[in-house]
Amino acid sequence: MASAPYYQHRGISLYHGDCREILPEVQSGSLDFALTDPPYLVSYQGRWDHKRQEILGDSDPTWVGPAFAELWRVLKQNALCLSFYGWPNAEIFLHAWKQTGFRPVSHFALLKTRMGLGYFSRSQHETAYLLAKNHPPKPAPAPSDVLVSAGVGPPLHPNEKPLGAISRLISDYTAVDDCIVDPFAGSGTTLVAARNLGRRAIGIEIEEACCETTAMRLSQQHFEFQKSPPPPEQLSVFDPRRDQQPTTRPPKA
Repeated sequence: MASAPYYQHRGISLYHGDCREILPEVQSGSLDFALTDPPYLVSYQGRWDHKRQEILGDSDPTWVGPAFAELWRVLKQNALCLSFYGWPNAEIFLHAWKQTGFRPVSHFALLKTRMGLGYFSRSQHETAYLLAKNHPPKPAPAPSDVLVSAGVGPPLHPNEKPLGAISRLISDYTAVDDCIVDPFAGSGTTLVAARNLGRRAIGIEIEEACCETTAMRLSQQHFEFQKSPPPPEQLSVFDPRRDQQPTTRPPKA
């Protein structure tokens, strides 16, 4: 690729920039799986860092079609793409996906530990579509379409997804040494999960502050814990244990 990586180590590469400019540098048909959490097109202004800054691209739908057209191009001939999306604008995402050639094959719900705000209901879940390029092999056995995972530790991004949920998706739909792409990498959860599971990954993120966060997370050594680590809320933001999943659970007292 012509662009220099912001971070690169042992098969994990992070690029700072617009995915519409960086994805065209990726070889066609070279990647095994796409997993991403793009802007939801809801003009979200998070309160997590008290800055109330809108997420880039969250009020402009013009990126949706070009970004997913590039994802289609870089994926192998029979591959899957899992994308979260904003339900108030589901028709924009579905139109772009289908126009590109993606075929919805499943729908996931991510259950959250805390309820959000709302007028007619209080949101406690997010949703994602599993999209097929041509005819990818089916996993055996097929996993549940409900993701249940503990919440994240100290927030690194206003829409950060739990590492456990992302790890489960990668484990269910990829094999060791597969290459995963996330064109909206955020704070790098997809890349951290890929690294922990022995996959390769390419991440792209337009906000440099998020790239800094991701590089910091990825620079921490990966440990295989034999016992459960302390709860996420007891870990500092960049404690390496924040990004580990316990391999075993201690018996209940």
